[in-house]
Amino acid sequence: MIHRLNTHAAIEPFVIATNRQLSVLHPIHKLLHPHFRDTMNINALARQILINAGGILETTVFPSKYSMEMSSVIYKNWALPDQALPADLVKRGMAIEDPASRHGLRLLIEDYPYAVDGLEVWFAIKRWVQDYCSFYYKEDDTVKKDSELQSWWKEIREVGHGDKKDEPWWPNMQTCEELIETCTIVIWIASALHAATNFGQYPYAGYNPNRPSLSRRFMPELGTPEYEELVRNPDKTFLKTITAQYQTILGIALIEILSRHSSDELYLGQRDTLNWTSDAEPLKAFEELGKRVAEIEERIKRMNNDEKLRNRVGPVKIPYTLLYASSEEGITGMGIPNSVSI
Repeated sequence: MIHRLNTHAAIEPFVIATNRQLSVLHPIHKLLHPHFRDTMNINALARQILINAGGILETTVFPSKYSMEMSSVIYKNWALPDQALPADLVKRGMAIEDPASRHGLRLLIEDYPYAVDGLEVWFAIKRWVQDYCSFYYKEDDTVKKDSELQSWWKEIREVGHGDKKDEPWWPNMQTCEELIETCTIVIWIASALHAATNFGQYPYAGYNPNRPSLSRRFMPELGTPEYEELVRNPDKTFLKTITAQYQTILGIALIEILSRHSSDELYLGQRDTLNWTSDAEPLKAFEELGKRVAEIEERIKRMNNDEKLRNRVGPVKIPYTLLYASSEEGITGMGIPNSVSI
């Protein structure tokens, strides 16, 4: 549910507001458009068969009918600025601000693959957004006077997140820096954050004992017939307790589908057309993004082969590949698609 809330649900208001408020020729529409591909379609499908009352999620996960209610409770603490990876790591106590460290953050667990790889991807995205926005908004006054942009931002706050419209943490969207940070967060959520929380589901949890299951019985109490059965035949008692066969097959089939890349997937640093803008500088900046994410992928591969970084592979010999930028079709446990499309 955290995965759904922080990626699928968080992106949806931006998709709607962008299509209603920004012209397709607007630079921010062009910037964000690849990161909205198929998101509304997959979210609509999820509402029909996955997160609906009595749907697959409620049938296969432990909280059952309380799953969506728990998600709603978690949303009360949601804040847009916290979705930035550096802010998230600091908030979770995984890093502290340190101007002397790379990217201005010092990880409290140095060998933390998600944070190490994620920070490289985060700042590659931010560099791209910074170069792009700085080309179109050379002075902060142009941000304030962009009526389309202000209407877009107003809808996101007051309609898309209407119950949080009065929260003081919303950026004012008056400066280029606020625009850069916000667009970086949106792209990060749609691409790398979703990739890190989604595409490892089957590789890590396709073997059912690797993840908690839906228990059908309470633990037997001393002196009861159930306890006596546990003593005589613990395997039989265990099989009576864990998720039923149908629910197990349904759950595994679900995460297999969710972990699969399509044949027409577009990954971070890729676009479906080379002529998405006629401006040379943004095209050059986007080309640089592609080079940077490819370099990051090669750096991750080298770290995964470093035996001193034990958290990257572990005793089961499964390397951390979720933030490799590219992937082949199918279930690979790697690759950062541009958008929340599955």
